[in-house]
Amino acid sequence: MQGFFERLARCRTALTSREWPIVAAVVLLVAALALALWPKETQAPAARDAAVQPAPPLPLGPPWTHGRSDARFTITVYADLECPYCQTYIPQLVRWIDATPDVHLQWQHLPLTRHEPAASREARLAECAGETQGHAGFWQAVSWIYANTRADGRGVPADARYPGETPALQSCLDSPRPQAIVQQQAQQAQRDGIGGTPTLRLKERQTGRSVVLSGATSADALLSAIDLLASPAPLP
Repeated sequence: MQGFFERLARCRTALTSREWPIVAAVVLLVAALALALWPKETQAPAARDAAVQPAPPLPLGPPWTHGRSDARFTITVYADLECPYCQTYIPQLVRWIDATPDVHLQWQHLPLTRHEPAASREARLAECAGETQGHAGFWQAVSWIYANTRADGRGVPADARYPGETPALQSCLDSPRPQAIVQQQAQQAQRDGIGGTPTLRLKERQTGRSVVLSGATSADALLSAIDLLASPAPLP
């Protein structure tokens, strides 16, 4: 910087009294533009550090969840693994959760009578995948089932083998535990007045306020519901 001013002084001696003010103004303008265009950090260090903080660990399931455990909003999805609408919609919902850190997803079984026995059989498989491999294992099983089922109660083809099958998973399937969990969640859904799939219950953590959304709800509608719950105004 000192060398810059020395060169500027030498330049001044070579200029006339009329030229010098013009040159000085140009130099100052260039310096101001350089400072304005210089890259700046967009976040304070504290905010930047907070943005990359890992989420607290997920509690043991069930219920099985996907997304940040400390998210402000929770979507509980009442779903049937033989429901053709769920088959299309829930993989999209999972991807939306991945891109929306303020929301995490919680599964609740609701196998519909018209889709039995395949719906409960697949629900037991997903439960045992969760029991043996945790939350990630549960969602991997859900993804595999939706990718392979013929839906509407026709189930997964007999020759399709679940790739995560292990002795521990088979032991779980042979026990009464997964069926008891599926039945308990389905009965709770009925007590909640939920009779169709997919149905979403969006809940705000701080206030406990919630709203129920029926069907394959779009991303825009979900964001509108989140804004509604975040607003201090009473729900309609």
